[in-house]
Amino acid sequence: MRAVLVPVKSFAKAKLRLSDALSPSERRRLAQDLATRVLEAAAGTPTFVACDDEVVAEWASSHDVEVLWTPGLGLSGAVASGVAALAERGFDLAVVSHADLPLIRTLSGIGEEGAVTLVPDRRLDGTNVACVPTRAGFEFSYGPGSFSRHAAGARRLGLRLRVVHDARLASDLDLPDDLVLVR
Repeated sequence: MRAVLVPVKSFAKAKLRLSDALSPSERRRLAQDLATRVLEAAAGTPTFVACDDEVVAEWASSHDVEVLWTPGLGLSGAVASGVAALAERGFDLAVVSHADLPLIRTLSGIGEEGAVTLVPDRRLDGTNVACVPTRAGFEFSYGPGSFSRHAAGARRLGLRLRVVHDARLASDLDLPDDLVLVR
């Protein structure tokens, strides 16, 4: 059994690197729209949102998505906590997707039993989507260079590593130049 986990930070604090190009209200709306696209791409799969923000929790609930409350853990900690919660609920695989993928269409077909599947960003630096066995003890380490760290982590655990290069999933929205993806 698989589940999708989407870590979502406060919409009000999201996309700060776009401050030169977008107003606070535009960034907030963009972050929410992007996160909604990710939830839509997970349709048909049990989906959970890891967050520590009441507005995000209300938004997730309005989309009939269960909230996993992860206050003060940061991205890597929130994802680790979320994956552990999914394991406790009987899910074998967790598909972890960032909430800022403007070209996403579907998350179906990502991941397989006994393997770690990584979808790097288009710069081959970050990890936009990861599918991990929930009970493998996989360590999440987001931030610059996360793709390399996650690949090394899979090897350390002796898990088969599958890297998927998917232009839609590799396209995330981090910098003002990336806004072309949503225009």
